[in-house]
Amino acid sequence: MARNQSARHPAPDATRRSERSRRAIYDAALALVVEVGYPKTTIEGIAARAGVGKQTIYRWWSSKADVLLEAFLDLSEQAAETAGEAQADGGAAYAIPDTGDLAADLKAVLRATVDELRDPAFEAPSRALAAEGVVNEELGRTFVARLLEPQLQLYVDRLRAAQEAGDVRADVDPRIALELFVSPLAQRWLQYTAPISHDYTDTLVDYALHGIAPR
Repeated sequence: MARNQSARHPAPDATRRSERSRRAIYDAALALVVEVGYPKTTIEGIAARAGVGKQTIYRWWSSKADVLLEAFLDLSEQAAETAGEAQADGGAAYAIPDTGDLAADLKAVLRATVDELRDPAFEAPSRALAAEGVVNEELGRTFVARLLEPQLQLYVDRLRAAQEAGDVRADVDPRIALELFVSPLAQRWLQYTAPISHDYTDTLVDYALHGIAPR
């Protein structure tokens, strides 16, 4: 009798249960950072919000920073997948397009970046991780390697294509050149020195491509 019941009711799939818990923890960590800020976000709060025990979290992560980093990387991957689908449908995407007009392509992707940075769902965890990465060297390296560098490489690839097309000088180092418009945006956003906007990033591109000397 017991064997028949077992056959009709197989044991729960621990893998699926773990994935549901992991997803709930991601959602809880991101939501709490937006709602109460990073300093007030705790492992206990994440666990309660996700409906899991603290030990479940500590089984996978050693700190709230590690939880938030993985959750944010997952969020970014989902955004990239959505952007890829939009690109396939003819819409805008976060990947840098190559229309043959370098200025227009850079302005388009930087405008998308501004929109993302002003989205609370991205802004709060981005700021928290950027700040934590300054004091937590290992987390900072991971954040840069897994999130920032792949994005910067897109700029490098687009600038190299522009070099091949004759739109950028052959002696220009694309890795340094991208900092002319990416770094000022990051600094303004991180330090709250002034609002970020589409007009601002458009101007950065114009200054970077044409300089400030009289034409």
